[in-house]
Amino acid sequence: MTHPQTIAAREEKAVQAAALGITEDRISDLVEAFYIRVRSDEILGPIFNNRITEWPPHLARMKDFWISIAIEAGRFHGNPMVKHLAIPDIDQSHFTRWLLLFDETLPEVMPNAAACRFFSERAARIADSLLTGIAIHRDGLPDIPQNKEKHNVAR
Repeated sequence: MTHPQTIAAREEKAVQAAALGITEDRISDLVEAFYIRVRSDEILGPIFNNRITEWPPHLARMKDFWISIAIEAGRFHGNPMVKHLAIPDIDQSHFTRWLLLFDETLPEVMPNAAACRFFSERAARIADSLLTGIAIHRDGLPDIPQNKEKHNVAR
């Protein structure tokens, strides 16, 4: 059984998306237009084209991913981190390029600046999260200095 607060949060997400003019059709157009750019990009194209042999299923998954982010939570089932960890030498420059192409695509398909900001901000957070996960996986957790005074336990 889905918790009533979860249902309300999902409904609110859909209402917010609708208020911004974000629809499944617009997300579909965004994914299609964006991946045309990616596939022909000199930096990202080889990474994607060497790994994705069947583009229609990949595009369908990406549409479900972004619909899940923007409109309907739970639509996407997958683990983006695992997919990105499998790409050797992926680094900040690739995510920076990805975000640039994404941001260039947004005004072509989104109805207004607020919808563009919505997607741009979420894409940046997702990229940051993936980069952090990749760094932790490759390099381990960073040493975090402990403030001994704060964490001293009285004896």
